[in-house]
Amino acid sequence: MVVRLRGQWRGHLLALRLRARLPALPLAAAASPVLTPGGWYEALAMSAPVHAVEEALLGAHAAGLPWWGAIALAAAGLRGLTLPLAAQQRRVLAQVENLQPEIEKNAKQLNQEVAVCAHQLGWSKRVTRLTYLKNMRRLVSELYVRDNCHPFKATVLVWIQLPIWIFMSVALRNLSTGATHSESFSAQEQLATGGILWFPDLTASDSTWILPISVGVVNLLIVELFALQRLSMSRFQVYVTYFVRAVSVLMVPIAAAVPSSLAFYWLCSSLMGLVQNLLLCSPRFRQLCRIPLTKSHSATPYKDLFAAFYAKFISRK
Repeated sequence: MVVRLRGQWRGHLLALRLRARLPALPLAAAASPVLTPGGWYEALAMSAPVHAVEEALLGAHAAGLPWWGAIALAAAGLRGLTLPLAAQQRRVLAQVENLQPEIEKNAKQLNQEVAVCAHQLGWSKRVTRLTYLKNMRRLVSELYVRDNCHPFKATVLVWIQLPIWIFMSVALRNLSTGATHSESFSAQEQLATGGILWFPDLTASDSTWILPISVGVVNLLIVELFALQRLSMSRFQVYVTYFVRAVSVLMVPIAAAVPSSLAFYWLCSSLMGLVQNLLLCSPRFRQLCRIPLTKSHSATPYKDLFAAFYAKFISRK
């Protein structure tokens, strides 16, 4: 009996010793500068696309470009790759805009036909409304299929640009903080002196707030450029416009809290986006991209945009 009790006490003591040693393992892991898998951000930071972006940036820098030049070149190159998608987006939006008169005509005709049926069959207002909406959606869908211009195709640009923007941002953060890459510590040291002008240290945030405020202003200019080009917007487009404006303002404090390498990339990407949008306003370039003429299209787009911008923001009292 005594032997059995001693064996139990020894088992309890061994278990207590093991429990006392177990908490030391997470502390050792936390002290390591390398991210450990387990969270969604860690998985993203160590993913193959992010690693490929890191290698591309390191290769551009090794080819002789300063870090700020490599970041600017990457932003310009990625925007250039998505230019055909941006042209396709404008083409789809133009086709949808040109379909609006036909859609309105069909809506009036369908409304009359449904009203006649409702009167003859004694439908309630609810049944009449549901019948109209169901048939209207079918007619609009048939028109989109006929002209191959479903509005969802206009969102392809977003679904391509957003992951690229995320991968690039995470890669720059990894390099700026010395995480997840075998050469990240040397890259971090190089980024610390690879800036230009008032932000020589790309691993530190911009204390002057020039980069963050510039990011917000350029993004707001892109939003207003889109809004000024629309003669009329649907309720959904109005909500989306206000949402993007809020995101543009929110990006200012976020850009002020991250390393300058990210804020500089965001600024370069936004500037290229602004240039891209202005280029797609050109009548010659639109003709080259086979973008159809619309009612809102102007032969002098830049002059009209400046006049609309001046009337909305400058001359308004």
